[in-house]
Amino acid sequence: MNSITLSKPILKSLSSLDTTPKLSIPRKISHHQSKRNKVCSIKSIYKQETRNFSAGLVSNRADWQTSCAILASNVVSQQSNEKNDGGGKAEIISINGVHQTLELVPIQQETNLPKPLSITDLSPAPMHGSQLRVAYQGVPGAYSEAAAGKAYPNCVAIPCDQFEVAFQAVGHWIADRAVLPVENSLGGSIHRNYDLLLRHNLHIVGEVQLPVHHCLLALPGVRKEDLNRVISHPQALSQCESTLTKLGLNVAREAVDDTAGAAEFIATHNLRYTAAIASSRAAELYGLQILADGIQDDSSNVTRFVMLAREPIIPRTDRPFKTSIVFAHNEGMSVLFKVLSAFEFRNISLTKIESRPFKNRPIRVVGDASTGGTAKHFEYMFYIDFEASMADPRAQNALAEVQEFTSFLRVLGSYPMDMTAWSPSIRDL
Repeated sequence: MNSITLSKPILKSLSSLDTTPKLSIPRKISHHQSKRNKVCSIKSIYKQETRNFSAGLVSNRADWQTSCAILASNVVSQQSNEKNDGGGKAEIISINGVHQTLELVPIQQETNLPKPLSITDLSPAPMHGSQLRVAYQGVPGAYSEAAAGKAYPNCVAIPCDQFEVAFQAVGHWIADRAVLPVENSLGGSIHRNYDLLLRHNLHIVGEVQLPVHHCLLALPGVRKEDLNRVISHPQALSQCESTLTKLGLNVAREAVDDTAGAAEFIATHNLRYTAAIASSRAAELYGLQILADGIQDDSSNVTRFVMLAREPIIPRTDRPFKTSIVFAHNEGMSVLFKVLSAFEFRNISLTKIESRPFKNRPIRVVGDASTGGTAKHFEYMFYIDFEASMADPRAQNALAEVQEFTSFLRVLGSYPMDMTAWSPSIRDL
């Protein structure tokens, strides 16, 4: 696997906090503005210390930590607005003479704190453009980290505790790219990321396919017979379901946020009766032993990741390209055949078609109750990947025809296909 520059998890999850009051973030400031003139001073009301951070591009990893913690807490706050109506304490900050209120999330004591920052951790981070900063979901040792290293060798990897945070990290200029999974050959599509692609205004600029090699991990000295629980990401659990049964493990299976996070959780809390499904690299990082190697149900297990950026790339025709679109129609699925015909007529191959609920209009009613009743149909949006570049006249003409049949059409990205050789015997992790 290509080398990758590791960083500590900076987008720290705040989902374990009991209270998550809404966090007000100051107005967005362009990254082109001078950070000398845009410095905010935030004093925590729960911890007696003062931090300064740049309101534009961050300049060191400590600044990243402050900015990303605010970003992560904002994601949690948005998800729990209905549940929490603002029970946190507020702090007044001043930006260019304008006072603004910042509601802070209480700090809880953790029994296992990360090791103190070293001098190398406090060295200046690369400025925008000198080295790519790539956000991924998970902690060090996650498969997404390996995908980020394969897509962008020698990048600065930024772990995120949620897919949503990775999207926002790119949107708020904390990261230059995000590398996120969209489908697996065994577990199928990662629906959360398909929904987030539509919610956020980011562009797909590439793809990478990564062989996934799962291991059963536990604390040193633990035997398989001692286990009563296996934890991992839902995708990993589904990819190893048959193998776990064949191993004779009569254990509870519980889902967590990511595979490497499951390994970290076992090591941190010294759980002697719990195993994790994760990579061999996670075992090395968190001091766990491998009870079983290669437990995926299919040796040719592979996950497809997409690379996301704020701006699209210029499509070309000198190499194989793929284009991803999403569309919907007021008349429901009846238009699907016409859309597919637009590609078939021009000999454009489809590589994927995915339907997702149309959240703004979930039900379509057909008919009249006065003349014999009504029928109710679910409404869907359709995601399609096809093998053609938007620089190809065939693709342009196909989308022009598709637009006639749809009420909504968006190009998510036109990007180079991953044409690297792959073998199920290759272990990237």
